[in-house]
Amino acid sequence: MTSASRAHLTRRRLLAAGASLGLGAVAAPYVARAEEPVLNITGWGGKWGDVMSTEIGPAFEKEFKCKLRTDTALPFLPKLQASSRAAPIYDVLHTNSNEQWAAAEMGLVEPKVDPKLVPNIADVYPYAASDKIVGISIFTSAIGLGMRTDKGYGPITSWKELWDAKYNGVRGGYVIPVNSLGQAFVMMCGTLFGKGQTDLDAAYAALEKLKPIKLVDFTGAMEKLFLSGEVGLGVIHDSGIYRYDGQNQPIDFVTPSEGVLSLEQVLTITPGSKMKELANAYLNYMLRPEVQKRLAETVWYSPANKKVKLEAKYDAKLLTTPEKVSKLIQVDWKWYNAQKDAIDSRINRIFRA
Repeated sequence: MTSASRAHLTRRRLLAAGASLGLGAVAAPYVARAEEPVLNITGWGGKWGDVMSTEIGPAFEKEFKCKLRTDTALPFLPKLQASSRAAPIYDVLHTNSNEQWAAAEMGLVEPKVDPKLVPNIADVYPYAASDKIVGISIFTSAIGLGMRTDKGYGPITSWKELWDAKYNGVRGGYVIPVNSLGQAFVMMCGTLFGKGQTDLDAAYAALEKLKPIKLVDFTGAMEKLFLSGEVGLGVIHDSGIYRYDGQNQPIDFVTPSEGVLSLEQVLTITPGSKMKELANAYLNYMLRPEVQKRLAETVWYSPANKKVKLEAKYDAKLLTTPEKVSKLIQVDWKWYNAQKDAIDSRINRIFRA
C-alpha cells in the first residue's frame, strides 16, 4: 500500500470515527488543490521592503498566480553557498555586483540572462547588461561625495578635494573590507592617483593620506554622521542623500567631474532553481517601466529601463538620460574579488596605524 493510500484511509477512518461520536462537523471535506508555485528571492528592508511587500510583490503574485517568499536577512551569499546546488535556497538572488561576481565564480548563479526570456532587457541602458554585470542590473545608485551645505566649504567639483586638509576630522568613508562602496573607492583611488583601477600601490598611498577619517560599515551610519554634522564631506551613494529631500537637511550630493561609481542592484537566477520560467518572469517584471518608476520614486534609485519617465524632482537628480548615465564608472569586481584578501590585509594595516 502506498503512503498516499494509507493517508487516505487514515483520513477516512478519522471521519468515520468522528461521525460515530457525533462530531461530523470537526473535519471539513477533503479538497485536492494544486500546489501554489513559490518563488524564493532575496531583497532589502526599509522603504524598498515596504513597497515590495505591499504593492509590487502582491501585484506580481496576482498576475502570475504564485507566492513570493522574500529573505531580507543579510548576508545572503553564505546561505546560498550552504544550500543544495540541486535545490538552492533562492531562485532569484538580488544583491550588489561584488557579491554577484563572487556567486558566479562559485557557480551559484547563472552569469547571464537570456534576453529572449526577459524581453525588457532590450530597453535597458548599456551599463545594466554590460560585461561588468553578472545577471541584469535593475537599478543603480551613483557613488560620489556627500557634503554639508552649512559649513562654508564652497563648490566641490573633484574627488581629489576629499584629500584637502580642511576636511581633517570631518572626512567620512567606509570600512573597506566589509563594504562594497569602500571597495569601489579603492579602485577609484587607483584611477585618480595612478594608472587605473588596478593600480593598488597608488590607491594605498592615497588612502594613507586620507587619515584622519571617520569610517562606517553601512550607509545608514554614514547618513547619521552627515545629519549630525560629524562628517562634512564623505563618500556616499546619491540615494543616501536624496532620501532626505524635502526635510530641510543641510546636505547635498556632489557628482565629481571624474565621474561617479556605479552601485548596481542586480538580479540573477540560480542554476538549480525549479522555477526558471517564473524566475525569468520576475526579472522581466522588475524591469517594467511602471514597476521601475514606483520603486525609483520610493527609494531614489536610478532605473535601468530607458523608457521610465519620472516625476520632475526625481528626474532632475537621478540618472535618467544617456548623458547622465555616461558619468557612471563600473569597476572590475572579478579582478577585485580575486585580490580581496591581500587588499583587506593591507587596508587593515593602513587604518590601524
